[in-house]
Amino acid sequence: MEEKALDFFIMCVTAAGFGLSVAAAVCGIAQSLGLRAAVEGIARNPESSGKVTVTMLIGLAMIESLCIYSLVVSLILIYAHPQAGAIAALFGAK
Repeated sequence: MEEKALDFFIMCVTAAGFGLSVAAAVCGIAQSLGLRAAVEGIARNPESSGKVTVTMLIGLAMIESLCIYSLVVSLILIYAHPQAGAIAALFGAK
């Protein structure tokens, strides 16, 4: 049972790390594209900078929340799985 629990833990940590790295990369690309579009829009029409800036900040916050959701799912995978007791016993925790 302990060997299966350790294998499950390793798979969870691998999935969490891979998911976080993909989410961070995609969020970074999306944020850079959004920022580029906002700067181009302000450069074309400087009078609309207030509205564009507010909309851009809201959009960036939404994109960043997707990365935070990925972090939450990764932490759940690592710390709240069914064999947490068996893994803790394997590593010597009480």
